[in-house]
Amino acid sequence: MIETENYKVGIYLRLSREDERLGESGSISTQRDLLLNYIRDNNLIFVDEYVDDGVSGTTFDREGFNRMIKDCESKKINMIITKDTSRLGRDHIEFGFYVERYFPEHGIRYVAVNDGIDTFSNSSANVMLVFKSVFNVMYVKDISNKLRSSLYTKKRNGQFVGAYAPFGYKKDKDDKHKLVIDSETAPIVRRIFNMFANGNSLEIICDTLTKEKIKTPSQYKNMNLGQNNLHYGVWSTRTVSDILKCPTYIGNLTQ
Repeated sequence: MIETENYKVGIYLRLSREDERLGESGSISTQRDLLLNYIRDNNLIFVDEYVDDGVSGTTFDREGFNRMIKDCESKKINMIITKDTSRLGRDHIEFGFYVERYFPEHGIRYVAVNDGIDTFSNSSANVMLVFKSVFNVMYVKDISNKLRSSLYTKKRNGQFVGAYAPFGYKKDKDDKHKLVIDSETAPIVRRIFNMFANGNSLEIICDTLTKEKIKTPSQYKNMNLGQNNLHYGVWSTRTVSDILKCPTYIGNLTQ
């Protein structure tokens, strides 16, 4: 075993949307603080951090993870630390490949702090490594089934579950599963329907809205996300066509 002062540490931080929604994992900053404290307490040498924020652990093709592997191969780091095994990944086959084969072949020490895993020690927790990996996979499947069931129930109850409300509507500030008319954009939708009903083609509708510098749905969406844009966009026939075909405008909640 190499001496402690010779370890060049890379910390790997990952948080998926599912983890964040369910509160199963701490934030990126929380993970970072935990791992940096571990490095400090064990007199290790911090070299770099690798982050995949909003990326599922069921895939190992991640930007931050791939950069970390390249640094392992170039000998920039020889030790990887994560908060727990699930942060490294939730696919037990890929997880097993890296922990049982790739890391040992490249002399990489792997530590999962909260799980008590240290591949360069004789800890009894290492024996449970394969079971933790399988548990991580089963956890994802269980959560996936629960989410699908929850979404299905909301849909059957007539609740809106989309990320964004259709143009002309907005989510009720007191109930995100309820749509209410947006007084700012609804007149634009009504005008589009009236123009089309009066025989105007999609091209004419688009040209008219563009010349009048009416903001497009994407511009309104960016504004709601805090990305204000002073430039007015060009209306496309695809956008107008989608509005005219949307069943929500005749009272049918579209999921």
